[in-house]
Amino acid sequence: MSTNNTIDVGVLGYRFMGRAHSNALARLPMFFPDAPKIVRHTLIGRDEESLTEAAEQFGFTNTTTDWKEAIEEVDVIYNLGPNHIHPEPSIAALEADTHVFCEKPMAPTLRQAKEMRETAADSKALAGCAFNYRFVPAIKYAKRLIEDGELGEIHQFRGRYLQDWLVDPDAPWSWRSDAELAGSGALGDLGAHTIDLARFLVGDVERVSGHLRTFVDERPVEGEDENRPVTVDDAYSAQAELEDGVMGTFEASRFATGHKNDHIVEVHGSKGSLKFSLERLNELELLRDDNRGYETVLVTDESDPYIDHWWPPGHIIGWEHTFIHENYEFLTAISEDKEFSPSFEDGYRVQRILDAIQQSNKQHEWIKLDTMK
Repeated sequence: MSTNNTIDVGVLGYRFMGRAHSNALARLPMFFPDAPKIVRHTLIGRDEESLTEAAEQFGFTNTTTDWKEAIEEVDVIYNLGPNHIHPEPSIAALEADTHVFCEKPMAPTLRQAKEMRETAADSKALAGCAFNYRFVPAIKYAKRLIEDGELGEIHQFRGRYLQDWLVDPDAPWSWRSDAELAGSGALGDLGAHTIDLARFLVGDVERVSGHLRTFVDERPVEGEDENRPVTVDDAYSAQAELEDGVMGTFEASRFATGHKNDHIVEVHGSKGSLKFSLERLNELELLRDDNRGYETVLVTDESDPYIDHWWPPGHIIGWEHTFIHENYEFLTAISEDKEFSPSFEDGYRVQRILDAIQQSNKQHEWIKLDTMK
C-alpha cells in the first residue's frame, strides 16, 4: 500500500473489462497530467500462467491468485470479474477501508447489491460503480442541455441496446448464460447501462412493467460434448414511469440480428429532443423548438466535456476513452477525498429496477419501486 502520494491499484480480472480498465490506467498520465499518480500494482486472476502473461502486457508489477492478499497490499481494488464475483471481494475490501471500483451490474441479486451498498455506507473508503457511458462527452453535453432547460419539460425517455452475438444457437454457453452467475441476461448486461443513463439524464424510476424472453434454452459447452441450460433472458422490454411523470421505455437484446453494439437513447421534451447512438458516440442529434428538423452536433470542441485533453476539434475519440474518463474521475475523487458518482448507491438503485422488471415479468403486473426492499 502506497505511502508517497501515489495510489496503488489492484485489478481483479484480465479479460474484457480488465483489458479496458488497464488500458485506461496506462493512458491516464499521458492525457490527464493532473490525474493522481497511480501504480499498477497487482493483477488478480485464477490461472497463474495466463495471469503472468497479462500482467506483463498490462504493466502490473505483481500478481496473485488470492484477492484477499491484494486487499492488504493496494489502495484500491478494481473488481472486474464476472457478476457473481462482485459481492465478496468488494465487501471484504470495503470492510478493510480499501477503495473499490466495481463493474456493473453490481451483483447477481438485489440482496447482494443491498449488502454491498450498506457496507459501502459504513466504510471510510470510496465505492464506485463502473457505468462508463455517463462519461461519453456527448452524454455529458446532453445532461447539460437538459439541466439548462433547453428541451423544456421532459415527457419521454426511450432507450434500447441491441446486439446479435447470441443469434447462433450453437454459440457456446458461458457464465453469462447462468442466472446464478450473472443474475440476468440482456437485462443486466445491457439494460443496466440504459437504466443508469435514464436515471442520470432524466430521473429515477418509480414503477415498471417488464417482459423477458429466452429464445435458446440450452447451449453447447465449448470443448465438451454436452449442453447446459440457459437460465437468463436473451431479450427484455419494459415500460416505466420516471420522476415527474416522465414516460420511459427500455429494451435490450443479444438476439437482434445485424446489431453489433447499438445503444440508442432519446429524450423528448416540450421545447426539443435529443438522440444519442453509441455507434456514433461523438455526435448528438438535437432538435430545438425553432428548428424544422434534427441537427447533428459534433461534440469534439475544446469546450465540450473532457475534449480539451484529446485532439483538435473534429478529431473524434472512441469507446475506450470512456474508461479513461471514468478512471480519471474516480481516482481524482480518491485523491481529493470527494464523493464519486455513480456510487454503490447508484448501482443498488439500478439493481432494484432490474429486479423489479424481473418480478413484473413473473407476476404479469406493474411493480412500484417503493415496495422493493
